[in-house]
Amino acid sequence: MREVGYGLSPEGASAADPSNQCAPSIEPAAVSPHLLIRQVTFAPMRRESHMNTLEGVSSAQLLKKTDPEEFDLVILGGGTGSTIAAWTFASEGERVALIDAKYIGGSCPNIACMPSKNIIHSARVASYVRRSEEFGIPRKDFTVDMTVVRGRKRRMVSALNDLYLDNYKKTGAEFILGTGHFIGPRTVEATLPDGTRRQLRGTNVIISTGTRAALDPISGLADAQPLTHVEALELDEVPKHLLVIGGGYVGLELSQAMRRFGSDVTVIECNGQLVYREDEDVTDALRELFRDEGIDILLNAQIKRVSGKSGESVKIVVEQKGAEKTIEGSHVLVAAGRTPNTEGLGLELTGVELTNRGHVKVNERLQTTAPGVWAIGEVAGSPQFTHISIDDFRVVHDNLNGGKRVTTGRQVPFCLFTDPEFARVGLSEKEAKARGIAYRLFKIPMENVLRARTLSETRGFLKALVATDSDRILGFTAFAVEGGETMSSVQVAIIAGLPYTALRDAVLTHPTLAEGIGALFSSEPSAQNQSMRMASQG
Repeated sequence: MREVGYGLSPEGASAADPSNQCAPSIEPAAVSPHLLIRQVTFAPMRRESHMNTLEGVSSAQLLKKTDPEEFDLVILGGGTGSTIAAWTFASEGERVALIDAKYIGGSCPNIACMPSKNIIHSARVASYVRRSEEFGIPRKDFTVDMTVVRGRKRRMVSALNDLYLDNYKKTGAEFILGTGHFIGPRTVEATLPDGTRRQLRGTNVIISTGTRAALDPISGLADAQPLTHVEALELDEVPKHLLVIGGGYVGLELSQAMRRFGSDVTVIECNGQLVYREDEDVTDALRELFRDEGIDILLNAQIKRVSGKSGESVKIVVEQKGAEKTIEGSHVLVAAGRTPNTEGLGLELTGVELTNRGHVKVNERLQTTAPGVWAIGEVAGSPQFTHISIDDFRVVHDNLNGGKRVTTGRQVPFCLFTDPEFARVGLSEKEAKARGIAYRLFKIPMENVLRARTLSETRGFLKALVATDSDRILGFTAFAVEGGETMSSVQVAIIAGLPYTALRDAVLTHPTLAEGIGALFSSEPSAQNQSMRMASQG
């Protein structure tokens, strides 16, 4: 059965299909399955201009040097943006070293974006199996084997690791597995897994150490040893009852996935809405979706204390409207914010200052307060998306090559990978109203998108904000099947400066989800914020 590849098997059937067993044979408690890179410094062959520097020189000989090794660029932290930076600068002939303590490629391909979407897709397959009778396929009882779900994810991560290592070899950038910290201006010391140390000095240094899940100072929470997204993606069993602290992106994505695998799920959110910064129709739609899938949601819930241990039995006492109640579960997942990884980096030794929220302080060009030191990604306070860290790299790359690219004014598209997906680019209605911007609102239900009907995926809507004094698209939102793909199509039009009429009148293939864009812009818009616009003009 092909479904076994997603961790699904018929009730009573053996899930031990040899062709689908997890490739790594190591115990997860001993060594992370993601650490498929060798526990040594990876020093590829250099380009010809640098071969005289390293050719025939062993690591031991390098360590005997009293002066730091000289590099054009030293990168502390191996996130996606900094990894692409290493490859790009090295391919341009510069001597580059990147230091990371755990992962090749950083969090995204190992413990965050890619693994989570892999597991979310397995959960989507499980939901289709449960709906099989709707499509004319008799339903049989089935079980979810989380070891197979995890194995599929691990194989993907392993393949990505190999791809990344190959890119290091091709570009000539050096990847160093070790813990790094500053010991002086533009000078970093890396401690390797065997305890040896290397000192590296860069003409420029990029800090890209990312963030980690925040653990609020709630009584008993740390003692409960809660899951973060990292551990949740390594579960080998379906939690009996998962308690999720936080109704943001990570919490919602994993809540729905675990519910579809068969777990009871309760989401505890301190605000009055899920993803509370978004428009009311979005938050209402998400809440209705979760209710229909049997996920309990506690809003305006303040956690007072936690007892027990995640993986065994956990109790969380919450306060709602002045009354306390106790929620019991088997596991607890913390998904309530992120903390920048700046401790222990020795930033004070190089003149790098932090903001009051603990991020590295940067200007619009991502320069820190120390000459020759830059910061990109989440540690610099940039929006917490991989695609933004990649654009941060572009900003630094441009500035190091004499340009003046900045972070201000750029688009920040995003997608919440629930099912349906919630995706947005540009202004939301809430943002437009807060800024007093008048707009025309185009909005249609997904039932109006014919392709969605063929898929039996008609939950949700599309909407767009268009300027009242022009045909410029101000923002687009999709709560829809494959909403991220549809949003990206509109984003390309926004980038190109196309009026909404260009999309309305475009000849788009029928029947596709993208065709819904034409249906959206052919609908009758409603005027919004007109009185505010007139008042501002008066």
